[in-house]
Amino acid sequence: MVSRAERSPFGDWWWTVDRLLLAGLAILMLAGLVFLMAGGPPVAERLGLSTFHFVNRQVMFLIPALAIMIPVSFLSLRHLRRLALIVYAVGMALILLAFQYGPEIKGAHRWIMIGPLGLQPSEFVKPAFVVLSAWAFSEGARRKDVPGTFLAFLILPATIIPLILQPDFGQTMLVTIVWCGLFFVAGLHWFWVMGLGGAGLVGIVAAYEFLPHVRARIERFLDKDSGDTFQVDTAMESFARGGWLGRGPGEGSVKRILPDAHTDFIFAVTAEEFGIVVCLALLALFAFIVLRGLTLARRNEDPFCRLAATGLIFMFGLQACINMMVNVHLMPAKGMTLPFISYGGSSLLSLALGMGFLIALTRRRPRAEMMDHFSQDRAQA
Repeated sequence: MVSRAERSPFGDWWWTVDRLLLAGLAILMLAGLVFLMAGGPPVAERLGLSTFHFVNRQVMFLIPALAIMIPVSFLSLRHLRRLALIVYAVGMALILLAFQYGPEIKGAHRWIMIGPLGLQPSEFVKPAFVVLSAWAFSEGARRKDVPGTFLAFLILPATIIPLILQPDFGQTMLVTIVWCGLFFVAGLHWFWVMGLGGAGLVGIVAAYEFLPHVRARIERFLDKDSGDTFQVDTAMESFARGGWLGRGPGEGSVKRILPDAHTDFIFAVTAEEFGIVVCLALLALFAFIVLRGLTLARRNEDPFCRLAATGLIFMFGLQACINMMVNVHLMPAKGMTLPFISYGGSSLLSLALGMGFLIALTRRRPRAEMMDHFSQDRAQA
């Protein structure tokens, strides 16, 4: 146990972070390994890999994820913004390089190879985008000599246009919705909020008209006879087979024919083997983390911290909702992972970065430190 009197970096960190939020994230990571042990082996065997290939790799990625999340949570607000700017710039550069040098997977150029490892740069851009947008909105509201709101409006198209060109409609939609949420929380006029909603509808209609893969997904969602709905139908069947209490660990059969049982549809595999009760408990855990994050954001007196924390936890919760809604056929398929549950190295590392940002932003800081933060900003200006 760390004493409150201990004046060390770790002691200061331990007594200023929210330990309930930390506990929720730790439970979620452990649950992810347990559920992946159910969904991963059948996919690995179909691909001719060792039975626990995906589980072992998830553990390997979890170690650097923790090595990212914990050190990032130690950062001061000034260093946190600088890191976000660096991650955003490098991530956007890698997205552009992926067009030329990245492999084409399912008709999209979303990955870039770094040695034997594949990296999806857009995953890392997301948390950095939220922090930078929150900084722009907060500075625009606090200082009239800084064109913060203009920068916030500029960063959105600069981010989503490359995503659309990849194409990655799911990430584009996620980033845009979170930006609109920040716009709303920043207190801007309802007229602009309604205008953004209208622009979003126009964007969806344009995507339906001009992007064949988006049109196919929407049509399959609305009309089963318009295309292949095997994955969604199979996922729904897993809920029916599992019932309330599930068939037991390792006893599921649907996962053996579900192509993305370890990624997009791991929630459905969990339903068959562990039951709807466990799925509801998992949903409650996500809700607890989101509500805890929003509570901490609301209590924060610093506008930048409040906006950035709200955006990060909103993105986290929205991504979880989209994945689970796809699994129960309430949304068209998006190819979006369930945070800390689905297999995926880029997703796990980017989520760790985002949660590291969140923990740092929601730490309890003395008023003197916050005033020093403001004075440093003025001096840099």
